[in-house]
This record gives sequence, C-alpha cells and structure tokens, in this order.
Amino acid sequence: MNIPVVFWLVPIASLVALGMAYFFFCQMMKADEGTPRMKEIALYVRNGAMAYLKQQYKVVLIVFIVLCALFAFMAYGLNVQNPWVPFAFLTGGFFSGLAGFFGMKTATYASARTANAARESLDAGLKIAFRSGAVMGLTVVGLGLLDIAIWFVVLNYFDADGLISITTTMLTFGMGASTQALFARVGGGIYTKAADVGADIVGKVEADIPEDDPRNPATIADNVGDNVGDVAGMGADLYESYCGSILSTAALGAAAFSVAGLEVQLKAVIAPMLIAAVGVFLSLLGIFLVRTKESATMKDLLRSLSLGTNVSAILIAIATFAILYLLGVENWLGLSFSVISGLAAGVIIGQATEYYTSHSYKPTQKISEAGQTGAATVIIKGIGTGMISTCIPVITIGVAIMLSYLCANGFDLSMTSTSLAHGLYGIGIAAVGMLSTLGITLATDAYGPIADNAGGNAEMSQLGEEVRHRTDALDALGNTTAATGKGFAIGSAALTALALLASYIEEIKIALARAGQTLTDVAGNVISATDATIPDFMNYYQVNLMNPKVLVGAFIGAMAAFLFCGMTMEAVGRAAEKMVQEVRRQFREIAGILEGTGTPDYGRCVEISTRAAQHEMIIPSVLAIVIPILVGIILGVAGVLGLLVGGLAGGFTLAVFMANAGGAWDNAKKNIEEGNFGGKGSFAHKACIVGDTVGDPFKDTSGPSLNILIKLMSMVSIVMAGLTVAFS
Repeated sequence: MNIPVVFWLVPIASLVALGMAYFFFCQMMKADEGTPRMKEIALYVRNGAMAYLKQQYKVVLIVFIVLCALFAFMAYGLNVQNPWVPFAFLTGGFFSGLAGFFGMKTATYASARTANAARESLDAGLKIAFRSGAVMGLTVVGLGLLDIAIWFVVLNYFDADGLISITTTMLTFGMGASTQALFARVGGGIYTKAADVGADIVGKVEADIPEDDPRNPATIADNVGDNVGDVAGMGADLYESYCGSILSTAALGAAAFSVAGLEVQLKAVIAPMLIAAVGVFLSLLGIFLVRTKESATMKDLLRSLSLGTNVSAILIAIATFAILYLLGVENWLGLSFSVISGLAAGVIIGQATEYYTSHSYKPTQKISEAGQTGAATVIIKGIGTGMISTCIPVITIGVAIMLSYLCANGFDLSMTSTSLAHGLYGIGIAAVGMLSTLGITLATDAYGPIADNAGGNAEMSQLGEEVRHRTDALDALGNTTAATGKGFAIGSAALTALALLASYIEEIKIALARAGQTLTDVAGNVISATDATIPDFMNYYQVNLMNPKVLVGAFIGAMAAFLFCGMTMEAVGRAAEKMVQEVRRQFREIAGILEGTGTPDYGRCVEISTRAAQHEMIIPSVLAIVIPILVGIILGVAGVLGLLVGGLAGGFTLAVFMANAGGAWDNAKKNIEEGNFGGKGSFAHKACIVGDTVGDPFKDTSGPSLNILIKLMSMVSIVMAGLTVAFS
C-alpha cells in the first residue's frame, strides 16, 4: 500500500514540535536562576523529583514486563493476538514516560527562574513559566505524532492484513501509554497530596506559619510533589489522551470506509493525523501571542492565556475545512463540522470550569464567604458547587456527541450499518478536534505547577512581598488553567472512550475471524465475522438493555470509578497521616525550628511521600487492568460493553465533580489570602485551608486519574478481545 505524500506532514510536524520544545528549553536555561539560596532550594526539589521518578519507573517496568509476557503468550502461544502487540505496547509506555520525564525536568529548572524573573516584572515571570510549560505541551504532541508515524509506516510495510488490522494494532501502544499514565497520575498524585496536606495541616493551621515557609519540614516534599504529580503525571496523562483520540479515530475510519475502497479508507485513516499535525503549527502561533502587563488583574491574566488558546482553536477550525477538502475525504464538509463541534465543546467546558473554579467569579467567592462560619460550611459549599458544575460539561458533551454523529453521517437517523459507522467516525474526529491544539492547551496546564513552585521558592528565599504578590497571582492563574486543562482531558476522554467502543467491536470481529468462528446476521444467516455489521454484531451478542449481562457490566463500570476514587483518596489519607505525624515530631524534637535557628529534616518528609506513593499506587492501577479482563471472561462481550458504558457515564461525571470542587476550594483559599474576609491567618482563612486539604486529592489525585481509568479499561478490553473470545 502506497502511503500518500501528504502523510509525511505528520512526522515533519512532530520534529518541528520537538525542535521548538528544545528551543524554549534552551531559552529558559539561559535565564538567571537567582540568588544562591534560590539555586539551593531548586536543587533540593530537582533531586527529590528525579529520585522519585527513578523509583516509580522501576515499579512500572515490572508491570510492563508482566503484561508484555502475557501479550506475547496470547500472540505466539494462543494465537489470539497480533504478534506486533507486545512491541507496540512497550513503545507506548516508553514514549508516555519520556514525555513526563522531559516535562518534569524542564519544570524543576524553570521554577527558580520564574521566581527570579518575577523580581523584574509580572510579564517576565509569566513568559518563563508559560514557555517552560510549552516545552511539556510540544514534547507531548511531538512524541505522540512521532510514535504514531513510525508505527503506521512499520505496520504498513510488514502487516499485510489491511488497514483495519494496522489501526487496531496501533491502539495497543495506546494501552501502553494509558498504563504508564495511570501509574504516573496515581503515584504522583498520592506523593504530592500527602506532602501538601501534611504541610498545610501542621504548618498553616496548627503552627500558623505561611505556605512554603522554610521552617516547615514538608515544604520541599510539597514542591517535589507538584512536579511528579502535576507535571510528570499530567504529561503522561495527556500524551495518552492525545494518542488515544487519534488512534481510535483512525481505527474507526478504517472500519467505517472499508467497503468504499482502499483509497477512501486510507484518507479516512490519515485525516485525524493530519489535523493533529496542522494543530502543532497553530499551537506554536498561539504560544507566541501570550503576554501581559504589570498591573494585570486575574481576569487580565486569564485573557492573556485565552488569547493564545482561542486564536489557535479558531484557526484549526478554519484549517480543518481545507485539510479534509484537499485530502478528498468523503463527506469532508460534514466531518469538518464534527471537528468544530469537538473544538466548541472543549472551549465551553474550559469556560465552565473557569467560571466554577476561578475566584474572579461568584461560585468560588461564595465558598470563601462560607469560611466565615467554619470549615464544615466550606466543605458543604464546595461539594455542592462541584456537583452543580457537572451540568454544563455533561450537556455539552451530549450535544457534541449528537452533532458530531449527525454531521458525519449526513443527519441520517436510520441507524443502518453505514450510518452508524460514519457517525461514530464523526465522534472520534470530534475528540481529535478537541485535542488538536494540545500543544498550547497543555502549556497553560503545565504552567500551573511551575508558577506554584516559583511561589514556594520566593517564600523560602525571602524575596519580599512584591515578588511574592506576583508569584501568588501567577499561582492563582495556574490553579484555574490547571482545572481548565483537566476539563479538556476529561471531555476528550468521554468522546475518545465512546469511539473506542466501536474499536472494541472491530477487534472482537478480528479475534473471531482469527479463531475461525462465524456468527449470524440480523436476518439469521451465517456469515463470517469480518463481514458482520454493527447491527449484526449487537444482535448476535444480544447487546441491549434487557440483557442482564449488559446491566451488570454497567453497574460494575460505574462502581469501578467510585472504587478507584475511594482507594486513591484513602491512600492519600494514609500517607498524609504519616506526614502530619512526622512534621509534628520535628516541631517537637528538633530545637529551634519555629524560631528559625534549627534546620528541618526535609529528606525524611521526601522519603515518606516517596515510599507511600510507591506502595499505594499499585493496587488502584492494577485494578483498571484486571476488571475488564475478569468481566470479559465471566460476562463475555455483552458484559464488557456494559462495563465500558457504565464506566464512561459514571467516571466522566465523577471526574468533573472532583476536579471542579477541588479547584474551587483551592482558589477560595487564595481569594481570602488576597485580603478578603479577613485575609491570611483569619478564621475564614483557616476554614478554607481545611477545604483546600479536602480538595487536594479531589483535583490532583482521584479526579484527573479517572479520565485515564475510563480509556484504559477500553484499551484493555480491546487488547484482551482475543482472550474474551477464547474463554468467555
């Protein structure tokens, strides 16, 4: 099969993204890191972060070896798996981990430089923090497109079974990326929140010392956690989201246009790759547009970042029409509107997240106000705000699903096989649209922990009130952009997971054909598995709401989201208890800490967080892999489809609730720290600190991990389709 010349834009775009990431990294490294004390603190954080990541990768490597051996046995022993699967799985995990590593390495060098630049001006601090965040964004999209391009070329050369086989095999490296991302998110989230909660409870509430005060033994662990959880974890997370959306859409394109001829099918496969490639160039344009002024308010700062992201989004919407038209994709106009529906959904979810989490708006301000009556009312108000905040994203995703489906199939409601296939392809390409400018949207997300660490460095280095005021403004902006980034990731997860349902059906058909099994179509005729349409498949396996296997699977899927969150929340709680006890012990036993004459044992707190994260992340992460396998063996295909639908509905809503509630609690505290309702040290401030500690694992551990859980269960189901067919 000849690869079209236009496809080579994909690897070119990946190399441009990686080249610009390196350029921004070199620019950042040329900036002054500040005073000797600032350099010393940055080195503590950098060494702690790298030591943790090294330990995490050792644990993940063991899991990957076990899974790779299982896939090799399925492929070469049972002959129920494509022989390329073990290798694709490994590369997905490797590139996902690499994206997180490069992002974290940049962040640990950028924080002190951001704090030092803030001594000059707010704009200087914003530029260093944001362009350092852009290193993460561009590295993720660059490595993602490079991995996709390499595997497409390799499989096109060696795999003679056609585009459906090639694209479904490529989904396997999506599972590798998802597995690595889940361990990174869960482990990093447990690490960072154990340190953060411990530092806040003992330092700010009990000892009444400021945030990031060098007298607090947990403060270095807290700053390390920002990097391992919010940078390395997030990078691996969004690498998985980005690749998953492109790969699932390519697989749907191969299936939806299989009867239209190889040329049409090939165009549908490479279309999402090309949209993502053009998105790289437009993301770069948006990155250069971000700047601000010294007297900027929170709304001004938000407007600065919004300018870059919105310009990129508008331009990719226009470019999509040209890409699909020039490529000659069937129904290019309708598919272009499907992409726009995904982009619009991402913008709306981002704006809704900003409204419910930024202290520039009433919901968060009301939580601050509730602090005047105590911590209980802060928590009640925050939970209520988080629950209410799910309405707009859920409705938005629902509308986007319907619009993208109908635009792609020409508003055909007949539910025929062709109509369904084309409509599902539209949903997949809408997810690609939502993440097409990930280079800049992830830059706004990765910027947050860099700004947070810059504030910590400024406080510990005693740079003065004016500098701390600037870093606080950058940090508060980062909380909102981080919440917005999580909204994008969760929204794209919903669209991608729905597209993966159709990919699962295709993989089951391939597994049936490999096993030599046939099935009956809707009319009762015996046909080969590869000839079965979606209605044939659903009828054969009785996938309907009257089948108890489907209902039981749906209940298990919804339960899995809550079980996963419960386990990760308890993990943070147990680790935080150890941290609180250690900080109290040091205050009690090490003379002169609170007076500033004694030196805290920072290393002991870093060790507690590291051990807790390594130990606690294993069971929740393995859970996401084991549940789909067991459901497939016990309840079969119908049960797995129910599981994926239940996990998607329950997990998406729960993830939005947790991310927004946590973000609102955090910014409610920062609203008071700006002088409202009594300011720092007041009764309302301490009440909101309690709310913030409750929200920490909501927004940084359990909530953001859910979008990976949703897709990982889908990916595992696809990869294990052969096992399901063989043993169910």
